[in-house]
Amino acid sequence: MSNPMESNLSRRAMLAQCGTGVGILGLAGILNAQGLLGAEASAPKNPLAPRAPHFRPRARHIIHLYMNGGPSQVDTFDPKPALAKYNGQRPPSITGLKTENATGGLRPSPFKYVRHGKAGVPVSEIFSEVARCGDELCVIRSMHTNVPNHEPSMFMMNSGHVQSIRPSYGSWLLYGLGTENQNLPGYLVLGTGRPVNGAANWSSRFLPGIYQGTHLDLPVTFQPHQVMPYLGNDQLSPESQRRQLNLIQKLNSAHAHQHGHESLLDARIESLEMAFRMQSAAPEAFDISKEPERIRRMYGLTGGAGDSVFAMNCLLARRLVERGVRVIQVYFGNFQPWDTHGNNDDQHRKLAGTADRPIAALLQDLKQRGLLAETLVLWGGEFGRTPAAQGSGRDHNHWGFSVWLAGGGVKGGMTYGSTDEFGFQAVERKVHVHDLHATILHLMGLDHEKLTYRYSGRDFRLTDVHGQVIREILA
Repeated sequence: MSNPMESNLSRRAMLAQCGTGVGILGLAGILNAQGLLGAEASAPKNPLAPRAPHFRPRARHIIHLYMNGGPSQVDTFDPKPALAKYNGQRPPSITGLKTENATGGLRPSPFKYVRHGKAGVPVSEIFSEVARCGDELCVIRSMHTNVPNHEPSMFMMNSGHVQSIRPSYGSWLLYGLGTENQNLPGYLVLGTGRPVNGAANWSSRFLPGIYQGTHLDLPVTFQPHQVMPYLGNDQLSPESQRRQLNLIQKLNSAHAHQHGHESLLDARIESLEMAFRMQSAAPEAFDISKEPERIRRMYGLTGGAGDSVFAMNCLLARRLVERGVRVIQVYFGNFQPWDTHGNNDDQHRKLAGTADRPIAALLQDLKQRGLLAETLVLWGGEFGRTPAAQGSGRDHNHWGFSVWLAGGGVKGGMTYGSTDEFGFQAVERKVHVHDLHATILHLMGLDHEKLTYRYSGRDFRLTDVHGQVIREILA
């Protein structure tokens, strides 16, 4: 019986299409033997299968605690006593530092800084619980980025470019390393609502679609079977679903064989397989009721109305790391909550009050389980805020801001780089976002100059033509 998926060919059409077939097969054999046949020539059997890194990695997973909106560095991890001395003044050294909006005189932070642990890393009192983990923190105080606007800076922090035309770093990591758990997405994005730019922040762009992030917006009251809409199937048994999926995949494969592989179709095929496997894996992974009560309370989850989604997502991040998920981003809240143009002091106290305990619990929980050494934790926003006042608030500041790293092969209990005496501009051992990305890839066992993808006639990489690994912070 003829294959219904095959087109009927006339003798002339067959000769036209097959006349050079033997020669092409010979050429393909030669190119393949020499390692010159491109990876795009055939679709990978499993694009998410674990792949060997370029060198021995220090970290296997990354959790990015994304404070979207831009927290103020002088109110969190970069104390500046000079602000009190020059309160209300506009020194000449800051007059040329333009930001999105006009600002006035310098404005000191109302928060005291505390020190804990052997290293005594100074941390604002609004992060008093995180301060107790100071010996795990590597605070980079000399970050800078390109522009003082949310949209391009979000793209820069996520993809290394100010426009939405490049894959996110999470997609690059999946492309380079695959993921350890084949029953869950390798790149998960957790958060309430969506930050500015939405799904473009975790897009795979020109990388195969299977490498894009999977966003989950879960309320604190969610049930494990509600993790992903329409994931469950109440109509068919698992055996019947498997037979149905096998038929669909056979038809997809025949289509790909006839018309050539397409990244969108390949991504859909892999997504169908992933969805089938997730029916049992996802409810178990997201069932935080299985956690001991003391662990839930450590994160601030008491089962009451005051439980925060951010705390829940921090606990979920630890559970996902345990199950081999490669990249987890935890956005703090909907849109840009840390964007404190007004009432900066009260807002930062309130926001940190929600974030402090869960972040400290995550670090402690990872460490006590032996997971912190292999998990890189990144905290920060897309930029910082000005030490100069914008009314009762602070404006966006791309000239200098702070992020911190913990675990995953970085030195704890240290600060790196510095801003000027007012906390406005990075001046010593400056770190661009490209450098941060190069360092993240390095810690995960990837050379940022060798992790490339051929697209539109050129080899692209996360850091483009930039980026230096910050070797001084490596453990």
